[in-house]
Amino acid sequence: MRLLIATDAWRPQINGVVRSLEYMAAEAPGFGAEVTFLTPERFRSCPMPTYPEIRLSLAVPGVVSRFIEATGPTHVHIATEGPIGLATRWACRQQGRAFTTSYHTRFPEYLSARLPIPEAWSYSAIRRFHNGGRAVMVSTPSLERELLSRGFRNIRRWTRGVDTQLFRPRGERILDVGAPVFLYVGRVAVEKNLESFLCLDLPGTKVIVGDGPARTELERKYPQTRFLGALAGEDLARVYASSDVFVFPSLTDTFGIVLLEALASGLPIAAYPVTGPLDVVGASGCGVLKDDLREAALAALEIPKDRCRSYGETFTWRESARQFFSNIEAVHTAA
Repeated sequence: MRLLIATDAWRPQINGVVRSLEYMAAEAPGFGAEVTFLTPERFRSCPMPTYPEIRLSLAVPGVVSRFIEATGPTHVHIATEGPIGLATRWACRQQGRAFTTSYHTRFPEYLSARLPIPEAWSYSAIRRFHNGGRAVMVSTPSLERELLSRGFRNIRRWTRGVDTQLFRPRGERILDVGAPVFLYVGRVAVEKNLESFLCLDLPGTKVIVGDGPARTELERKYPQTRFLGALAGEDLARVYASSDVFVFPSLTDTFGIVLLEALASGLPIAAYPVTGPLDVVGASGCGVLKDDLREAALAALEIPKDRCRSYGETFTWRESARQFFSNIEAVHTAA
């Protein structure tokens, strides 16, 4: 298998899409696959309106078409619905190539949070984008059910994993703040619903790891919260291990790899009972999912850390890659 993955999300962005694709490439040789990426590194770009930290590639369909012909992939996977994804979809259809896609981000909800664009319009466009492929991969059963109800077709499951060697309980606590520590890791943006966490009356300290367009305003509004900025690798893992509860206030995430990182680090989860937390935490006993996020956060303090670690160890990138490459192979074989 010579697989071309086209993605608008790429380094230096730090998010679940980038991490998932990097791990798929690392696991590819074990599944007899060779992966080539088509990323924003090949194009000029401009800042995304309302979110300048993310840049939009000025992808030209003709250039993308020639790149595909030059690399000669046996399979094409389009990971995102941005300019590169759209140009790759156009090129595949022009060349008569089959392709698969994946649904990572609720763009309709994110757009409506920033601009007066009805979600129904956005979902119509996103549905056409994905239904043009042989299959669309989603991370959870509840997301699959939701997209089926919205008219998406040919849905296949692709779960996620976690690096349990990096993210693990540790003996040291590097955060010099009052305990207990309630941690959030992710983008600091309006769609993450962070204020529903930051406004809570909780003991100890709230810690935010991540960056984004809402950070400056939230730092001003919540001066008692520790904002550490974007962290990765060992620095991020040590912060997880220095915390007591992972609070996930998002109502729109499709999965949340940070949930797995927290669990592998021994942290119980406090979240709303929505897609993502419902699928990851479920009936594991490793988190508390309630409409009252404060109640959930306080109750999560009672959950044993070793239970969370044991459960986190069941999510592996190897199994994630097996599903990913099996999906791609299956839909091309069936063609």
